[in-house]
Amino acid sequence: MNQLLKALVLAAGTLLAASGFAQEKINLSIATGGTGGVYYPLGGGMANVFSKEIPGMQATAEVTGGSVDNMRLIGTGKPYIALTQVDAALDALDGTGKFTGTKIPVRTMMVLYTNLMHAVTVEGTGINTINDLKGKRVSTGSPGSATEVFAFRVLEAAGLDPQKDMKIERLGASESANAMKDKKIDAFFFVVGLPTSAVTDLAATPGIKIKFLDHANLLPAMVKKHGNIYIADVIPKTTYPGMTADNQATAVTNLLVANANMSEQTVYNIVKTVFDKRPDLIAVHKVAMDIKLENQKPGNSPVPWHPGAVRYYKEKGLKF
Repeated sequence: MNQLLKALVLAAGTLLAASGFAQEKINLSIATGGTGGVYYPLGGGMANVFSKEIPGMQATAEVTGGSVDNMRLIGTGKPYIALTQVDAALDALDGTGKFTGTKIPVRTMMVLYTNLMHAVTVEGTGINTINDLKGKRVSTGSPGSATEVFAFRVLEAAGLDPQKDMKIERLGASESANAMKDKKIDAFFFVVGLPTSAVTDLAATPGIKIKFLDHANLLPAMVKKHGNIYIADVIPKTTYPGMTADNQATAVTNLLVANANMSEQTVYNIVKTVFDKRPDLIAVHKVAMDIKLENQKPGNSPVPWHPGAVRYYKEKGLKF
């Protein structure tokens, strides 16, 4: 019987080795965002795949305020990974902005996809440009979100003081959309991958004609102050019901990150599983189509890369 047990254990170990995994028991939390965005469903898909495919791992997706909150969770040193915008991650790394005085040892696991800033209003508000937001009721994103960081930078690039020139509300995506329906706000910002359910729902509401405010013209001022982490991009007119033209927007890259203290093997297992099971994630949200091996380059993230991720990419022939 003892010999049989030993043989079974050896066989199990051989299977794990063949799969590319070394077993570590870990209860992993994935910091995502609000339920009206992309982070939460994508993080939920990741949690499901990791729990099924990585021996010893039980993963759960956690609703959060967004990137800023996520970086604070990474800073606890507990077994968290997080979806985040690169601007929030860089501030956390450097101890600036919302993280002044507290540097967080965040490390990049992979480049995910691009988040586009949605500057949204509706017909009848008299708002046609970012500068028309002066004196209006504007939601700049929930507290703890990178939307708030990004929105303030857009407004400042337009020469507006968010605290003085408008009435600020701090609502998440779904709350902002509902407030627009109820005419409690005049416009809102939300930075997210395409498409997002909260904006789709608003655009499809009877009696509402959605309007997107172009702001790519503000990019030079944003880059001058904050560096080239921001880029120009387009929300195609086919993205949401009622759009009549492409929206000239600004955008920022999303990352999957961990604390530097997370073991190399755990990070390796996570990165490998994302790419092995990418079709499963695409089935959850089509934005996962943008998670590509060729995008994993040292220069694509200003945040240092985790050794476990680097190990996987080198195995795949990428130069790190």
